[in-house]
Amino acid sequence: MERTERRTKTGWMSIALVMVMALSLTACAEKAPEQAAPTTSSAEQKPAEQQAPAEKSAETRVVQDAYGDVTIPAHPQRVAAIYQEDFLLALDVKPIVQWYHPAWGKQDYLGLDVPEFDITGSMEALLQAGPDLIIVDGGADAEKYEQYSKVAPTYKLPDELRNDTTGRLKKIADLLGIPEKADEVIKKYEQKIADTKAKLQKAVGNETVAVIRLNVGNKPTLALFGDGNAYTGMLYSEFGLTPYSAAKNQETHVVLTEEAIPAIDADHIILFPSNGTWDSEDNKESLKILETPIWQAVSAVKKGHVYKMDRTHWQSGALLANMMKADDLVKTFVK
Repeated sequence: MERTERRTKTGWMSIALVMVMALSLTACAEKAPEQAAPTTSSAEQKPAEQQAPAEKSAETRVVQDAYGDVTIPAHPQRVAAIYQEDFLLALDVKPIVQWYHPAWGKQDYLGLDVPEFDITGSMEALLQAGPDLIIVDGGADAEKYEQYSKVAPTYKLPDELRNDTTGRLKKIADLLGIPEKADEVIKKYEQKIADTKAKLQKAVGNETVAVIRLNVGNKPTLALFGDGNAYTGMLYSEFGLTPYSAAKNQETHVVLTEEAIPAIDADHIILFPSNGTWDSEDNKESLKILETPIWQAVSAVKKGHVYKMDRTHWQSGALLANMMKADDLVKTFVK
């Protein structure tokens, strides 16, 4: 009897336990739709650290350039910096396209593996690349700027930064939302410039230096770069070299006449082609100008003081290019 009573109690306890569990499951089932009611995006369901990129790309800010206010991403992810790709790489940012011109080629020294954007053609390549920010310089007039703006928010760099390498880097870093990165890069750049300047002043002194470009093509010409040239003016302003007299107070460059060529009396001449390399098959005919009596009559040519350089970084005033020029000059002049 006692044993039977104990079994009966145990049976009722088991039944009660089953009922409690059933009620709990029913309550959970009733609450489930209520908990699932708020609609959440996949981004909201991810941990905070995984949400950061999406949140950053959605943020915007307003900046002002030569044409007015521009709303740009606070943290752009896909940047097209037209002929400013050097600065992006210096900041460890890979551009989505690279500037290209049929007559000038591209900046091969950057070693970029991205689609080319022919600035003489349509915007198709740029559209396909899908930038969320486009950065241009003075080469883009109002009409071109308008075309770029139809593709993505476009910022034109201030004209006063044309010959200001570190100023341009700071501005671009700010546009990218990484201003602190510029400080780190500039510190290394300025140290290299200072070291190079000291070595060159000791090796070259006050001897004059001319920078000349061989414009290749059907009718090759020689162009003397001025001391204010955006590509090579820094040889004088930052490296402290003395410009050839005819290059002084010249902002861009001037094509030399046949009469002016033999009259060049610079102590040293830095020379590079406008496109291709010194070994390019396409440049063979153009190079014959350097074999003419007119060129051979130049004082620096007679003395063997003409130094052939790689045009890809000598036709840029950007940060990495300038550091490569520094290496070229030390290798050339410092014994």
